[in-house]
Amino acid sequence: MNVVPDTSVVVDGRVSAKIDDGTYQGATIMVPEAVVAELEAQANAGHDTGWAGLEELQRLAERADDGVIELSYIGERPDDVAIDAASEGEIDALIRELAEDRDAVFLTSDVVQGEVAKAKGIDVDVVSPEVEELGTLNVETYFTEDTMSVHLKAGAVPKAKRGEIGDMHYVQIADDPLDEATMDEYATEILNAAKEESDGFLELSKTGMDIVQFRDYRIAVARPPFSDGIEITAVRPIALTDIDDYDFAEELKERLLERQRGVLISGSPGAGKSTFAQAVANYLNDHDFSVKTMEKPRDLQVDADITQYTELDGSMANTADSLLMVRPDYTIYDEVRKTDDFEVFADMRLAGVGMLGVVHATRAIDALQRLVGRVELGMIPQVVDTVVYIEAGEVDTVYDVNTEVKVPHGLTEEDLARPVITINDFESGEPKYEIYTFNRQVVTVPLDDAEDGGSETGVNRIAKQEIEREIRSIARGHVSVQLKGQNTAVVYVDDDDISSVIGKGGGRIQDVENRLGIDIDVRTHDENPHYETGSSGSGDSGSSGRGGGGSTGQLTEPEITSRHIVVPVDGHVGETVEVRAEDEYLFTATVGRGGEVQVSRGSAIAEELERAIDRKAPITVHTD
Repeated sequence: MNVVPDTSVVVDGRVSAKIDDGTYQGATIMVPEAVVAELEAQANAGHDTGWAGLEELQRLAERADDGVIELSYIGERPDDVAIDAASEGEIDALIRELAEDRDAVFLTSDVVQGEVAKAKGIDVDVVSPEVEELGTLNVETYFTEDTMSVHLKAGAVPKAKRGEIGDMHYVQIADDPLDEATMDEYATEILNAAKEESDGFLELSKTGMDIVQFRDYRIAVARPPFSDGIEITAVRPIALTDIDDYDFAEELKERLLERQRGVLISGSPGAGKSTFAQAVANYLNDHDFSVKTMEKPRDLQVDADITQYTELDGSMANTADSLLMVRPDYTIYDEVRKTDDFEVFADMRLAGVGMLGVVHATRAIDALQRLVGRVELGMIPQVVDTVVYIEAGEVDTVYDVNTEVKVPHGLTEEDLARPVITINDFESGEPKYEIYTFNRQVVTVPLDDAEDGGSETGVNRIAKQEIEREIRSIARGHVSVQLKGQNTAVVYVDDDDISSVIGKGGGRIQDVENRLGIDIDVRTHDENPHYETGSSGSGDSGSSGRGGGGSTGQLTEPEITSRHIVVPVDGHVGETVEVRAEDEYLFTATVGRGGEVQVSRGSAIAEELERAIDRKAPITVHTD
């Protein structure tokens, strides 16, 4: 008897199993070179299926040496094009032709492959894939009741994060490091379990990285060359909560059931955001709402009748399009991080779907500010009307988000009325922040008393900055500002700048006053009791104009993108710097983690910076 196996039965070891049970004892096993090439390609790509298939070929060679079977390799090795097209059936077609030419039994565990072979009149033996009885994975033995994640790496001592939500500690959980053979065994077991267990699936498989969802565990398996050694990271939720376990439970339940809402669930990593999202999802599902999730990877622990979706064809936008056909009442989006995520969230919300998005943020207001620049300002309250901030597993803050046309807090002129997004404390109703456009820029103004013990309110700080910016665009020398009230200020400039700042008949300073809604008194530095030559003085804000400070500064080349002007800064991450053009002050900013300052295009500052770039003025960054 001649038997031609395909790749599927070689990978899962069914050929040797059929020999051992006597079915093919004494047969001639003809392994196509196409199978060998496909297994080799998979092994070179770091896939365990390739290695498993090569091990099966070695078992067949051993049985041939023992005289149990005859073993031969047939056909020609396919070219790279055929191997790359294996998923489209090219390799399968080659193997079927070899079985037909040799009048052999075609052995496969691929149902589609078997049906095609039967249609062509080939003698087919379709076997079910080998399924092992799965118990506890080796990696599961490292978990205790208070373990959130286990971290294993070849050559390193096992560690875990243990404790309670908000109080996790990264601790050593064994005495000896794991060797590479043991780690390889663990990794192979995890990947096999994902394929064989009904509660397991392979979420992501790339060269060097596999992400598995197995029961309650999300497990990432990294291999060289992607990582410098085999590494396994297994994570599971340590608490399944009910919405009634949280503060504001009754109020939030009433709010969520009243109508579909746009909610951002925010907090720092490990604070319990996803745990809270799970509780809300299950509550909504129990109250006659159709609930779906959008996750990558899928690891929320939700009721069985809540369908969990991931990226469709590599895109959450495609997932959203599909969900709009399904029309859920609520969708849980875990996690919303990139601009594309926020845009998808907004599109679904504006289509009428209730949305709960999980967002990393260290303050409740930071979650809402992520929408600024990504969603039209006036649309933000329609996209998000509730912000829930989680800290140490508890609901710490809830904000109610609305919009109204009004004069912003701290301004007095009626003609300064504009659309204002108001952020109120959910429990007390007390206003906490306002977001609006001020002199062509979007600003977020805290309405509490000054932070860090200062005496300035948020609107005062912004007003001073905008006055300085406006006057510096006119004056050539040093500028400082003192606010005398909510709508009055004194500006001190050099003697030579008085006439240019005031303008003919006071017209220029009146234009500035009209734009800002603030009465401005222009004086010389000699009239400033706090002024000291070469210094901005105590209680003033301001900085040097042309040649100010005599600092050479760091020469930089800004990059203009579709949304921002990016000013690269060498070092000084987290520090406050001045940006100047031809040593003329433009603005002050804080250097971000990426070693750069970003200015939103369309703002007045960005326009000045773009003009300086257009005229090829040297742009420099100055530190204290």
